[in-house]
Amino acid sequence: MAAPCSIPLKFTPMPREQKLLSDIDDQASLRFQVLLIKFYQYEPSMEGKDPAEVIREALAQTLVCYYPFAGRLREGANGKLIVDCTGEGVMFIKADADVTLEQFGEPLRHPFLCFDELLYNIPGSEGMLNCALLLIQVTRLKCGGFIFALRLNHVMSDGAGLAQFLFALGEMARGVTTHLISPIWERHLLDARHPARIIFTHREYDEMEAPVTTPITIFPLDNPIQHFFSFSFAEVSLLRSLLPPYLRRCTTFELITACLWSCRTLAINLDPDEEVRMLCVVNARSKFNPSFPSRYYGNVFVFPAAITTVISLHGKPLGYAMELIKQAKASVTEEYVKSVAALMVAVFGGPMIAVGLISLLMPTKNTKGEV
Repeated sequence: MAAPCSIPLKFTPMPREQKLLSDIDDQASLRFQVLLIKFYQYEPSMEGKDPAEVIREALAQTLVCYYPFAGRLREGANGKLIVDCTGEGVMFIKADADVTLEQFGEPLRHPFLCFDELLYNIPGSEGMLNCALLLIQVTRLKCGGFIFALRLNHVMSDGAGLAQFLFALGEMARGVTTHLISPIWERHLLDARHPARIIFTHREYDEMEAPVTTPITIFPLDNPIQHFFSFSFAEVSLLRSLLPPYLRRCTTFELITACLWSCRTLAINLDPDEEVRMLCVVNARSKFNPSFPSRYYGNVFVFPAAITTVISLHGKPLGYAMELIKQAKASVTEEYVKSVAALMVAVFGGPMIAVGLISLLMPTKNTKGEV
C-alpha cells in the first residue's frame, strides 16, 4: 500500500453560520465515528479516468449543498453540540494498493486485507470537537477497481441520511444532477417540546451493570474473538419453521435477531433471574404524520428495548423472543420519538448515553457484485 496523502478538501464558500443539532442527534451514545467501506470492481467505461479525482471533484460539488459537513463541531451550554459552518472542508485521501479485488476474498469479511490502511486515521482527526466531520479515502487497486472508505461523525446523520448524501455524491460523479434533491437541515423538528413531555418508559436508557452472579462483562473488549456465521436460505427456512404459523411472516432480520439473542444469552451463562435486553434500531421516518421531510439527513432513529429474564427466554420457544422484538419495534411512533427527545432534556439535562459499545457489520452487494 502506497502511503496515502491527505488533502483538506474545500469548496465554494458559503455564509458563515452556526447550526444546532437536534436533541435526537445530540445523544452521547451517537458521539462516535461511523465507518463505511465499499468495494468496486473494474469498470471499462472508466478507462482513462482516475476514480480518486472523479470522486474528489464530485465531493467538492456535493458539499455546496451539504456544506455543514465541511464545518466543525463546537460544544455549547449543557453540552449541546453546534455545527460551526466554517467551510474548513473535509479530509480526502487518495492511495494505491498493489493488490486486486479478488485478493480480498469472496465473500468479503471483516477484518479485510490491510484494513487499517483502507481508511488512514489522520493524526488528530478522530476527535468529536474541532475536527473534520467527514474523512474519505479512495484506494486504487492494480486490477482497475477501487475501494471507497468513509468515516462520518454519527451526530450529523444516520444511515438513511448518509445514503442520501452518498446518492448525491454518486450522481455528481456521473455528471447526472437531474434527480438530485436539495437537502434540508431543520433539526428543530426533533427537539424536545416545551414543556418537555415524557410519555413512554424508555428502558433502553437504563444504566446497565455487569451481572454480579457471573464473572463475564456485558461487552468484553479485550481480545474479542470474531466469528462469521452464514445463514443459507435453507437454514433460515428451518428456523422459520420453529415459529408458530402466525409469526412465520416475520422478516429475516427479526428471525435472526431473535435467534442470536436467545443463543447469546444461553452462551454467557447468566443467572436465571437476570434481566436481559435486545435493543432494536428503528428508522422512525415513516412513523410521522404528516410524513417526515424526505430531504432531512439528520438522525431519525430510536432503539426501543425488548426486555425479559434469562429463565423466560430459555424456558419458552423461539416465538417468545420474536414477539418481544416485534412488540419493541411496533412501539415506535411519532410520540415515542418526541418522548425520547424530551427525555434527553427533562431528565438528563442534556445528552445521555444509552447502552453503548456496539459494532455493526452490514454487507450489501449491488447487481454488479460490488460490495
